[in-house]
Amino acid sequence: MNTLHVDLQLVGKYNQPGPRYTSYPPATRFTTPFSIEKLVEQIASNNKTEERNLSLYFHLPFCKSLCWYCGCNTVITTQQDQSAAYLTLVAQEIALIKSFVHPGRKVGQLHFGGGTPTFLLPEELWELGEMIRDSFNVADDAEFGVEIDPRRLTHGHLKALRAIGCNRISLGVQDHNAAVQAAVHRIQPKEQTAQAIDWARAEGINLINIDLIYGLPHQTPESFANTLEEILEFRPDRLAVFSYAHVPWIKPSQKLLQTDALPSPETKLQLLKLTVERLTRDGQFVYIGMDHFARPDDELTVAQKNKTLQRNFQGYSTRGNADIYSFGISSISQVENAYWQNYKDLNQYGDALSHSRLPIERGFTLTPEDVIRRTTIMRLMCDLSLNFAEISKQTGINFADHFAAELQSLSDLEADGLLERTSDEIAVTDIGRLFIRNIAMRFDAYLPVEAERRFSRTI
Repeated sequence: MNTLHVDLQLVGKYNQPGPRYTSYPPATRFTTPFSIEKLVEQIASNNKTEERNLSLYFHLPFCKSLCWYCGCNTVITTQQDQSAAYLTLVAQEIALIKSFVHPGRKVGQLHFGGGTPTFLLPEELWELGEMIRDSFNVADDAEFGVEIDPRRLTHGHLKALRAIGCNRISLGVQDHNAAVQAAVHRIQPKEQTAQAIDWARAEGINLINIDLIYGLPHQTPESFANTLEEILEFRPDRLAVFSYAHVPWIKPSQKLLQTDALPSPETKLQLLKLTVERLTRDGQFVYIGMDHFARPDDELTVAQKNKTLQRNFQGYSTRGNADIYSFGISSISQVENAYWQNYKDLNQYGDALSHSRLPIERGFTLTPEDVIRRTTIMRLMCDLSLNFAEISKQTGINFADHFAAELQSLSDLEADGLLERTSDEIAVTDIGRLFIRNIAMRFDAYLPVEAERRFSRTI
């Protein structure tokens, strides 16, 4: 892919609320009460063989200070002993899930998210890693990623992570500009990020992802261009550049932000254009879709070319054909026909485990139609195309007939150059990658009218 040029008129036209499709149906459709008894039966049935791999996610929610833009489920505390108590609860949850899992099932992917996983002491990270390996059959080549906050990181943290098998880290940076950092309550000099990367590479953790956010207070095209250039000096393998979603009715802490310092909608679009065009210049990065950029030889890029890319609650993934078992507060799990989410409240989570109950608050059981649409949306977002014969074979339907109305609805997207159609397939154009959520929404049977959507904007 050469430099991708962004048409701001199209961005303005299609920038509307919509799901991110880390699941289908989206988590907004999950319900409570949810039949845990039926779910337990399904989990047990799903684990009778060792055919499908496992992906394990651990939500480690603690942060020592609050970043005012943050939309994650966090616990803000300076009490270090909370992490040890939390690990005791996680161990109890692991024991409950382990009782269902076929011992031959391989773990192909692990991820520690948060919060701040490195809130845990190095010895606690080592303890968690040992707990996982004692309970599950972790593949030798498993991808093991951890989210890192460079501000309170020690070299010891990275030594411990490498010792338990971590081979990929994702560093939260957001912006290097001092005024922006002060406005969002996250002071993180460039030197801290550089030191974290140096320590990681010294320990043999060479796969580096960096997270940025555009749309924060005081950002300008000039200031964010400087941040991008400084970030590229670190030679990351991947970049995730997220659009800031100002949703104080969902995240009250965002009310602390100085709203009159937020970029205007026009400036925010300029930031998006700048980011996409700079990162894709001369093919340095491939725009995978959504917020993700990867080097041309990265696993994500290769998987997209080979049509083996997947999408789940951690974003894009190269490890498909896996069930996701997630641990800790608010975490979401997925098996073939169901999703479930743990309690978001730490007390409720702990209370359920104290009574030897899975700490599940809500969930969703998919119908056969849901599975068809999930497969369609997944393949569209990952492959950036839909071959009607191939998707018909995967779903067991006549795709063109089943989705006749949806395919007819694509005419405006085609006219605007976001996709191309033949009688056999649809293919997303390079500029259409920017609007992949909008295209996927045409196949969503649950999508409410725009005025009632409680989602971030698509771009």
